[in-house]
Amino acid sequence: MRALLPKGAAALGLLIFAARAVPAFALEGAPFIPIPALQFGVRMAESPSDVAVTLQILALLTVLSLAPAIILMVTCFTRILVVLGFVQRAIGLQQTPPNQVIVGLSLFLTLFIMGPTWGKIYDDALSPYLAGNINSERAWEGTVGPVREFLFKFTRQEELSLMVSMAGMEQPRNHDDVPTRVLLPAFMLSELKTAFQMGVVIFIPFIVVDMVVASVLMAMGMIMLPPMMISLPFKVLLFVMADGWNLVVTSLLKSLA
Repeated sequence: MRALLPKGAAALGLLIFAARAVPAFALEGAPFIPIPALQFGVRMAESPSDVAVTLQILALLTVLSLAPAIILMVTCFTRILVVLGFVQRAIGLQQTPPNQVIVGLSLFLTLFIMGPTWGKIYDDALSPYLAGNINSERAWEGTVGPVREFLFKFTRQEELSLMVSMAGMEQPRNHDDVPTRVLLPAFMLSELKTAFQMGVVIFIPFIVVDMVVASVLMAMGMIMLPPMMISLPFKVLLFVMADGWNLVVTSLLKSLA
C-alpha cells in the first residue's frame, strides 16, 4: 500500500500540472488544438422522425459489425484468398508469405475487381441519395441491383438449383424471382468450387516435383532424408522462374473478368 502511494501522488501531480500548464500555454500565443466535448444521453422521442433516425443509426451499426461477412459473401474475396492459400501450401511454405500479406493482397485484388460494380453503386445509388435526389428505397434498389448482377454472373447453375430446391421454392422463371437469401449461399458454394478447381491445377506441378525428388532419393538409397527438405528449393525455383505470382494473379483476374 505504501509503495502505491508515491505512484498515485505522482500521477495526481502530473494531472494538476497539465490542467494548469495547458491554459497557460494557450495564453502565451502558442497553437492550441481544442478538444471537442462528447455528450451521450437517452431521452424520450418527441416525434416519429426521431424513432426513424434511431433505427437508421442502429441499422448502420449492424451493417458495420457485419462488414467482414458481407465482404466475404458478395465479393470475389473468398475465391482469391483460397487460391492464394493453395499456392502457399503447394510450394510447402507454411508461413511465407505471411498470412497478413496473403489477406492484404486478396483484399486489394478484390477492390480492383469490384471497382466497376462499386462505381456503379456510387453513381446510381449513393451519390443521388446523398444529394437528396432519391429516397432510401430507390437507393437500396440501386445498391442491390449491381450486386445481384455480379452474383448471378459467377453463380453456377447447379449450386443455384440446389439452394432453390432446399428452400422449397418453385422453379424461378428469371433472375428477379430468385431472392437474395437464396442467391448468396449459391454464390458462396460456386466460389468455393471454382477456387478448389484452380487449387488442384496449381498443386499438380509441385506434386510432380515432389515425386521426382522422392524417386531420386530412393534410387540413391537416401531413405532417411526427408524428400520435402530437398524438393522445397526446387519448387521455389520453379515458381520464380515461371513467374508464378504473375500467372496466378492473371488467372484470377481473367476468371473474374
